Amino acid sequence: MAQDLNGKVVIITGASSGIGAAAARMLAERGCKLCLAARSVEKMESIAAAAASEALVIRADMTQPADIQNMVDRTLERFGRIDVMFANAGIFIHGEFSENDINDISDMLRINVEAVMRCAQAVIPAMKAQGAGDIIVTSSVAGHEKLHRGPAYGASKHAVETFVNALRRQVSEDGIRVMSLAPARVANELWNLTDADEIEKVSVGDQHYLKVEDVVEAAIFMLTRPRRVTIRNLVIIAKQQDV
Repeated sequence: MAQDLNGKVVIITGASSGIGAAAARMLAERGCKLCLAARSVEKMESIAAAAASEALVIRADMTQPADIQNMVDRTLERFGRIDVMFANAGIFIHGEFSENDINDISDMLRINVEAVMRCAQAVIPAMKAQGAGDIIVTSSVAGHEKLHRGPAYGASKHAVETFVNALRRQVSEDGIRVMSLAPARVANELWNLTDADEIEKVSVGDQHYLKVEDVVEAAIFMLTRPRRVTIRNLVIIAKQQDV
């Protein structure tokens, strides 16, 4: 039997746009209590105001360890527990590696890899005390395939996949599930797609991109499986994407 998400406390990083913003809306519709974390407070406040559930908005820069710990501490203060850590924040750098700015790559690794680890470590004590919890990480198909367009990005997502699969085995007996959701191209700001008609064309029409809602629905599927079931890795691609 599927789990009911009503009343679950969910932290969403990268909540100001894209997959994170869609997750906020769709999880609120299922009755989740939310902590929305990102740098763009104004955008998150707008999302929270429209949400169908209680939402805490916290400015958090994923390159700052103190911000990550504050995000977790304030969520516990407000709600008393954390049921889901949706570590969704990420940066995408592609193109010729020799032409990439190595400092930009360093920042990407801090957000795509280090911040994921810090988010997980920060919530594990509370989840252990509860005897249950879910950590779900937005990875990428680039963590499963060696895509030539972004070697450094792919390396960051391969690191995430290794981390998720190893951590899962360490904390499973504590009632904690650790899962990776790996989408291919998603029609959102990351690909400079913001116009609703254009998004509809490239996703529903051409079927070369996923919609953010497709990704969040996959995440909800993972989170609602019975506690005896862990969806360790879920790769989701658009029908016509050649991956």
